[in-house]
Amino acid sequence: MDEAMVRRVVLTFYARVRADPTLGPIFDTEIQDGWDHHLAKMCDFWSSVMLMTGRYKGKPMVAHLRLKDVRPDHFEQWLTLFRETARAECPRHIAQLFIDRAERIAESLQLGMFFQPHAGQAGAVRLPRSEAS
Repeated sequence: MDEAMVRRVVLTFYARVRADPTLGPIFDTEIQDGWDHHLAKMCDFWSSVMLMTGRYKGKPMVAHLRLKDVRPDHFEQWLTLFRETARAECPRHIAQLFIDRAERIAESLQLGMFFQPHAGQAGAVRLPRSEAS
């Protein structure tokens, strides 16, 4: 795995997100004309996650907490697109590393955004699980 592979996964994934009828409008509303900046930031993020480069200096939870149109089911769609992208762009063992990390990130973001310990069963969030598990 190298920077070129990380970049390919990120760019291919976000092209799929932008084309997705559910996720595309959510991302376009938030990012507007800042896609070049967002893609560069996501390359830094995934480089830090996968290659431990330390290039990403942001706070993903803070950024996601500002999003008001995102629902828990959007994360499953995000993960579906991510899994497809990783499997298409990477050798199997590397794709699984990407997927494992994406699932942990999605779970963490969902807990931060939607977990309501006093909401009871109605407020429960279904956390994604690996399709490989």
